[in-house]
Amino acid sequence: MGKSASFGVMHLGIAFGVSYALTGSVAIAGAITLVEPIVNTVAHYFFDRWWEGRARPLPAAAAS
Repeated sequence: MGKSASFGVMHLGIAFGVSYALTGSVAIAGAITLVEPIVNTVAHYFFDRWWEGRARPLPAAAAS
């Protein structure tokens, strides 16, 4: 858990640093740093649902 938490902090630091370097704005960099992980989390949820759904066998009627 410690490794995951420290990676999360590092990820946020990098996101802020890159966003600040590109925009020059602390406010915009902060917003990107907070919004991006939220969007990724939601996208990951739907990706997992899609991924698991494609592994299920098709019903016999749909397969023919």
